[in-house]
Parts: sequence; C-alpha cells; structure tokens
Amino acid sequence: MRHCSVQVRGLLTRDELDRYNALMEVGSFLESQNRHDLAYTVQKEVDLLIQPGIERLKEKSRERDRMTEQYLASLDDQDDDDN
Repeated sequence: MRHCSVQVRGLLTRDELDRYNALMEVGSFLESQNRHDLAYTVQKEVDLLIQPGIERLKEKSRERDRMTEQYLASLDDQDDDDN
C-alpha cells in the first residue's frame, strides 16, 4: 500500500483521516495475505479518499503564490515611490 504525503494527511478532515487509516490497515492485511488483487482495490479507494486533501494542498500553494506576488508588487510600489 502506498501512503500519501504527511502534508496531505495533515489536511484531511478527522473523518477522512480515520477512513484513510482504516483502509491502509485493511490493505496492509490483504497484502500480508498475498491478496494483492483486493489490496489494489483498497488502494484505489485510498487514492479517491485523499483527493480533497491534495486539492487543499494545491490551494494553499496557490494562496502562498498570490501572497508572494502581492508582496513583490508592494516592494515594486515602494521602489517607485522612492524615485
């Protein structure tokens, strides 16, 4: 079973995280029983479950980019005012 990143896990809701942990436990059990066919199905469910967390991480990145852009624009404005 492939884990998602710590950053994505940190952005999952409590319900999403509980479900994620349960699915990972089931998937690990299935792998230990050499039931990789069923573990694959569980992995696909995990991949769907973490999509909202991935989107939240992307939005945080876009927001950080917007804030950086605003900061750099304010520096340019200050330079223009100084001249």
